[in-house]
Amino acid sequence: MAEQYLVKRTDKPVDWNTEVPGSKSMTNRALLLAALSKSTVEVEGVLFSDDSRHFLACLTALGFVLQIEEEKKKVTVTGCGGIIPKKEAEIDVGSAGTAARFLTAMLGFSDGTYTIQASEQMKRRPMEELFELLMDAGAAITFLEEEHHLPVRIRGCRYRTKEQREREAQMGQGFRFPMDLSLDISKSTQFLSALLLIAPMLPQGLQIHITSEKTDGSYIRITRKMMEEFGVAAAFDGRNYEVPQNAVYRRDSYIVEPDMSAACYFYAAAAVTGGRACVKNIRLDNTQGDLKFLGVLEQMGCAVAERPDGIEVKGPREGALRGVTVNMNDFSDQALTLAAIAPFADGPVRMEHIGHIRGQECDRIHAIVTELTKLGIRCEEEADAVTIYPGAPAGGVIETYEDHRVAMAFSLIGLRTDGIYIDNPGCCRKTFEDYFTVLDELTGKKS
Repeated sequence: MAEQYLVKRTDKPVDWNTEVPGSKSMTNRALLLAALSKSTVEVEGVLFSDDSRHFLACLTALGFVLQIEEEKKKVTVTGCGGIIPKKEAEIDVGSAGTAARFLTAMLGFSDGTYTIQASEQMKRRPMEELFELLMDAGAAITFLEEEHHLPVRIRGCRYRTKEQREREAQMGQGFRFPMDLSLDISKSTQFLSALLLIAPMLPQGLQIHITSEKTDGSYIRITRKMMEEFGVAAAFDGRNYEVPQNAVYRRDSYIVEPDMSAACYFYAAAAVTGGRACVKNIRLDNTQGDLKFLGVLEQMGCAVAERPDGIEVKGPREGALRGVTVNMNDFSDQALTLAAIAPFADGPVRMEHIGHIRGQECDRIHAIVTELTKLGIRCEEEADAVTIYPGAPAGGVIETYEDHRVAMAFSLIGLRTDGIYIDNPGCCRKTFEDYFTVLDELTGKKS
């Protein structure tokens, strides 16, 4: 792909029918659930992107048997019942936050020794809370570069030397897991999802006490729902999570939902141009938190309807959007999307409770303010919020910070503004590798 992508401005409201790949978050959860199950699982609707390919490569390096059929969007996983086949291995999670958090937790409760490598971007992302918890549980972690960051060497808390195993067998003792763990999830709910997902590795079950103000979230609810679909219920009383003793994952097949996060870019295109977009196979019973973005579009003047082939969004005439104030804590992946269409609203757009997105692929609040200011749009940056004021964006080059969501979201500005270039569009490989090819087709842009 070219180093820069020029967005084609649309001269009329969009009228789009399209489809999106499978959910990245659900793909990687399904792959892990399948690997830890006591069955062979056909996972269909799999997203093939940088993140999921890293996840698949990591599972292969750990000895799991996978049959990958990319053209069919299917992966068949032979589960190992919570046991990691290889006791020594090196894996590379790339920039995949789910792979980094989920697999670190799995290896932390293993009986082997492993090295976890990562991209420069992932090395900067927060991991301390998960590392501290694993070390408290008995895992031995050596930081190979910066403390509390990847890369690491990790020896699982179930690791025992031959002499230790023999001595414990003679004494009639087995390893005892710490049943009660405490965790702060204010920086990332992936820490909690990771622990819940790998809980069947602990025969005694698992109880997790949440110490942060935030105790739940849309991605945690996805985790719990998918666990239940694989046969394991994780109870939640508002502060504590519990997975029962001797829990076992079993399932023959699983279908991954289309990616709601990706669909939202096309819905936002309809909103900002006063047009129409229908994304196939998206339903109002979609379990992903970004479904809430449709409610924001309705507040801004759009019409949302479920059709036989998917959900359709119609934007207000001439893209005349209304300003809004939104708590986006539970669907913060759409903060960049809302930021990109915010300048075209008739009043300020304020996004609150999004401080945690500073620790994602980039400092997303700072990226919003920096890139919009560059285009002549007034913004006010706060630690936990951002306010964007109406204006007419000028053309310019959008720096993407190796962040796929910056690239995809800010392309929306180019639908109404001449001269919008997206730098390093290839960073979309992380979750939606042909996004700009799809955009070319929809806008009629010639290569």
